[in-house]
This record gives sequence, C-alpha cells and structure tokens, in this order.
Amino acid sequence: MSDRLQALADAGVSIWLDDLSRERVETGNLAELVKDSSVTGVTTNPTIFAGAIADGARYDDQVRRLVAAGEPVERVVFELTTEDVRNACDILAPVHAEHPADGRVSIEVEPALARDTEGTLASARALWQAVDRPNALIKIPATVEGLPAITAAIAEGISVNVTLIFDVERYRAVMDAYLTGLEQAREAGLDLSRIHSVASFFVSRVDSEVDKRLEAIGSDEALALRGRAAIANARLAYAAYQEVVGGERWRLLAEAGANPQRPLWASTGVKNPDYPDTLYVTDLVVAGTVNTMPQKTLEAYAEHGEAAPGDLVTGRADDARQVFERLAAVGVDFADVLQVLETEGVDKFVASWDELVATVAEQMEKQA
Repeated sequence: MSDRLQALADAGVSIWLDDLSRERVETGNLAELVKDSSVTGVTTNPTIFAGAIADGARYDDQVRRLVAAGEPVERVVFELTTEDVRNACDILAPVHAEHPADGRVSIEVEPALARDTEGTLASARALWQAVDRPNALIKIPATVEGLPAITAAIAEGISVNVTLIFDVERYRAVMDAYLTGLEQAREAGLDLSRIHSVASFFVSRVDSEVDKRLEAIGSDEALALRGRAAIANARLAYAAYQEVVGGERWRLLAEAGANPQRPLWASTGVKNPDYPDTLYVTDLVVAGTVNTMPQKTLEAYAEHGEAAPGDLVTGRADDARQVFERLAAVGVDFADVLQVLETEGVDKFVASWDELVATVAEQMEKQA
C-alpha cells in the first residue's frame, strides 16, 4: 500500500475509485485495490459503463441471454449495470461491515430524468431494489427537480449519492433535502443509522469554465486567478456543511442515530496540464470527507502526492470569498458560470447515457 495513500486515509479522507468494470470485479483487480490502495468505495457513471461494456467480452454471455429472452436495450442496460454494482458491493462488503459509511458503490438514475422528480424517484427505487445491497448508493442529480426526489428516497430508507453539485447555495438545498428526508424517516419509525448519503461537489469543471473566461479577459489580474476558483468554491461548500452539522436541527437527528451526509469531492481529475496532477486531492484534505478519483489520479497521488501538514479547508472561507471578490472585479460572472456548469452537466450526463445505450445496442446486435 502506498504510504501517501495511507497517510491520506489516516487523515480521515475516504478514497473512492471513480471506475468500475466487470473485468475489475472478476479478475480480482477491485479487491486488490481495496486491499493495497486504501480504496474504500466505488463510483460509476454511464460513460464508465459504456467503456467497460464496449471493451469487455465478459459481458457477452449475459447480453446473449437477455437478447434471447427478448429484452429491450433499456432493460439490458439495467441488468448489466446493476449486476456489476451488486458484485462490487459484495467485494466491498467487509469494508462496509467495519466502517458502514464506506464500502459503498454508487449507481446513477437515468440522466434523462434529471428534470423529472417522479421519474427520478421511480428510477431510484428500481435501482435500489435491483442491487439489493445495504452498501449501495443511488446517484440522484442536484437539480431543482431532483431535490424532492432526494428527500423522498431518504425518507424511504434509500441511501443516496447526490451528484452534480456546483453551487454552494444549491448544496445548502441538498443538505436541507437530506435532513428533511431523515426527519420523515424518523417519523415513519425507520432506523436512521442504516441511511447514508454523500453530497458530490464537483471541483475541476469549475476551474475549466472559470479559467476559460479569465483567459478571454486576458489581463494580468485575470490570468493570476487561474486555478483558484474550484478550491475556493469547495472550501465555501465545506464551511456551509460545518454550519449545518453544527446546528440544532442536525443535533436532534444525530441523537436519533442519523449519519452525516459527508461532502464528496468529485471531478478530481486535473484537466489542465499546467496544474499539479494531484491538485484537487492535496488541497482538499479534511477529515470526514470523500475524494473519488479516476485511477490516473489515484496512481499519481500514490506516486508523488503530498498533502500539506494540517487542514487546508477548515477556516478558509474568508480567503475563499476574497477569491470570488477578485473574480467579480475582473469581470467573471460566477452565477452564470454555475448555471452553465449545471446545464452542461445535465447535458453531458444525458449524452453519456445515450452513448451507453448505443454501446449496449451494438453488443446486442453482435450477440443476436
């Protein structure tokens, strides 16, 4: 096990792999990562599944059986992906038994439902039932329409990974949706200790969009701010989280056995080659959080990642606000940045789902 990854885990950061395939499951690769790299969870998305299925002969037998049974492509997608998540949950079950907040595997509701509350909730229920593992997490996007679905899912005892969060104010709404769901679950007599959630706050995409605008402005003051927005935004998000868990409403739920909705740093692969390839790990080390990394970032951190001594997140809200004041001063409209990121995020999720469906349809034709 890498000493650097171990140090990250010792600092209280849960390390989740942003990747899953049947090959990882069946060859023992995932089990090895859990054993040797401090990986304690897995996140997935349609693009990950599309790549795995396109390149993986290990899916052929199941596809052939489903084609023979006359199943439509949407059902084949459902069966293939839930099978992988179920098996990954089993591999991570020992981690989950020791640390119930970890050992988690996430699977996403159909992205085309991002603006459909009832459709999202129905998809979440179907996935939760099909995976049928206590360490699963159902990914629900943090759109306005997704918020009531988050509350309803939590109220029913479904553990949720809230995804596609860019905006600190939307994040506050996500936390409110979680607390409301827990309160409803408590009223219904559910065991709150069995309900878990993470809130996936996207990081690198913020810098990508802001940096593009700063480069278009082109002044020395603007260019000096490149690579600053994403970390500042995440630090403000963590300050909001601290406010919520420090409040009376949370205290009452915690006393009833509820688990905190841990912040999860998502989109942590560095897209700008001019930045350190571990930037969105090293600068966001804080206990009680999750960092979900693509394998490339995991390997980079294992090889040369160096977190600064202490916590670079807690108590940095004032510094973060100054970054946004400076961004506004040079002409960056951050409210517009957030709107663009959410719209593009939903569109990308839908496009990746379409890619997955097309990939599975192609495999079905081959096995017909």
